[in-house]
Amino acid sequence: MKISERLTYWGLTAVFAPLSLLPLKALYLFADTLAWLARSVVGYRVKVVRENLASSFPEKSAAELHEIEKGFYRFLADYFVETVKLYSMSEKFIRKHLIVVGTEKIDEAMARGRNCSLMLGHYCNWEWISSFPIFLSGHGVAAQIYHPLENRGSDKFFARLRTRFKAENIAMNDILPSLIGWKREGIPSVTGYIADQAPSLNVHLFVDFLNHETNAYTGPERISRFLDAEVFYLHISRPRRGYYRAEIIPITEEIKKMPVFEPSRIYFQLLERNIREAPQYWLWSHRRWKRTREMFDAYFGNKAAEQLSHL
Repeated sequence: MKISERLTYWGLTAVFAPLSLLPLKALYLFADTLAWLARSVVGYRVKVVRENLASSFPEKSAAELHEIEKGFYRFLADYFVETVKLYSMSEKFIRKHLIVVGTEKIDEAMARGRNCSLMLGHYCNWEWISSFPIFLSGHGVAAQIYHPLENRGSDKFFARLRTRFKAENIAMNDILPSLIGWKREGIPSVTGYIADQAPSLNVHLFVDFLNHETNAYTGPERISRFLDAEVFYLHISRPRRGYYRAEIIPITEEIKKMPVFEPSRIYFQLLERNIREAPQYWLWSHRRWKRTREMFDAYFGNKAAEQLSHL
């Protein structure tokens, strides 16, 4: 790493390490101030948040949207301090604050030598889900996909956070080599995919999602079909501040018997249902719908229908 990147790594460590030792209650006091600053003083992506909420929930009143917006900024600040806490939290701590239900479904599949795909969204604290391996029986490898950061110091730091509980980090470009390598060695794997990103225009599917015609990232389905993996959705809820519940919901055991795109459609249906239960916990500051169907049609022209006809 360059000297500047090393300084970034040690700078982040110097900030996160002592703060992470504080109890969550103390960190939440800081989060309360941070939420107020982000929304009311800095105005961090307030326009984006309001546009996304209004277009996603046209049936809600201005007062209801206002409450969701405030709840989102409170949660975004909580997400930040909870990620700080991840730096030093113990296994005992995470087991107390995160309950995972249905792990036997994945344990049984991996015990039979099957690979598994676990699909989730930017909902609740997805960083804490990196502790998922400790809830499994250890029949194989538990991995997560990530986008390497340009600054290698930052990348190394956040990789350290996300691998504290035995999760394997796989860079986007290394997905297939890693998964195929484990399969050849007879090592079953369960891989987590956060699949609600805003993909490029080079997509093969649009779905009805939160009142938008939404371009869908189908990479997880393509990989799952290639590996003949069992597919699951991770439904996450937040019963109260600092506590999460994650439930594993099967999508399919036999993906090759399902119509093309059906697993992806089911994923977005489950995610929308999850979001509607408590909308404030989704990442509304993300420009999810910046690439529209009109842009897609203009980009591909008379080849648009062909593009959407296959994986």
